[in-house]
Amino acid sequence: MDENIKHEFEKSKSTDKQEQYEAYQHLLAATEQKVDWAYDIWDQLIEDLSDKDNHQRARAAQYLANLAKSDPENRMLRDFSKLWKVTKDEKFVTARHSLKSIWKVGLAGPEQKELVMHYMVDRFQTCTVEKNYTLIRSDIIQNLKYLYDYLQEESIKETALMLIENVEETKYQKKYRSIWK
Repeated sequence: MDENIKHEFEKSKSTDKQEQYEAYQHLLAATEQKVDWAYDIWDQLIEDLSDKDNHQRARAAQYLANLAKSDPENRMLRDFSKLWKVTKDEKFVTARHSLKSIWKVGLAGPEQKELVMHYMVDRFQTCTVEKNYTLIRSDIIQNLKYLYDYLQEESIKETALMLIENVEETKYQKKYRSIWK
């Protein structure tokens, strides 16, 4: 890992909120493409998923989701449940930021895509007992759309439309369908 990236990770834990945010933006941009330093930070990010600071948990989840494509050892298959746990964080904003980035894990390969699809479909079908479940469902449908747009696999679209079709509330069915237009 080069010194600039190392420094950005250090800044991301600064007490200065502006410095944290700037580092966050740089690191998200840096992890948009494959990198050769994912394992230099991987274990720390896994540890940060349970940090006492909810901002650190959310950032760690987002970085890991982005780094999944830089994971030739397929560690994500082993660590995904830890990442997924943050999508159910006690702080809804943390959970939501994590959930909104989880689709990127599916870009890492067929096994990762199937894992992400399985978890998202299950969550969509069972989240009605959760607070803000309509937002969770909306985020999942949006994730499926992003995954479909990137991979162009009809099975992803079919899954999303099937989930939408099974929603009982007409107004939410309409809202979720609008994501696919």
